[in-house]
Amino acid sequence: MLVALSETFGTDLARGIGAILLYAIVGLLLMLLGFYAIDFTTPGKLSELVRRGLPNAVMVTASGLVSMAFIVVVAIWASASDLTEGLITALVYGLVGIIAQVLAVRLLEWATRIDVRSTIESETFAPASLVVAAAHVALGLVVAVAIS
Repeated sequence: MLVALSETFGTDLARGIGAILLYAIVGLLLMLLGFYAIDFTTPGKLSELVRRGLPNAVMVTASGLVSMAFIVVVAIWASASDLTEGLITALVYGLVGIIAQVLAVRLLEWATRIDVRSTIESETFAPASLVVAAAHVALGLVVAVAIS
């Protein structure tokens, strides 16, 4: 049984694989920047608190990463169809989205008067960490939709 492939099949396939790899690199860079933005703007050293297994720090960090993923995914999805323009717009939208996300979460934490440092440094579950985690996810969705 013979399968008829178009003359450009191999080239199109290679280009698609290249695009996936490039978008994956952009996505990874944005996720790393997002993590460090959350870590830098949150009182305490989140990465150390997570390694120690503090439940509230883990919850806040995980929700922050999920919210950043929403932003990165939508930034990539909303990017231009041309590969070069798409990579640039995904990167720019992602960076602006990360900045907006961090500022919005910090503002919401300030408005609710949550002592984030004591919450994430607690060795036992603190219900306020659910509010911070929910703020991350909710605002990540808002920012992601704003990108699209």
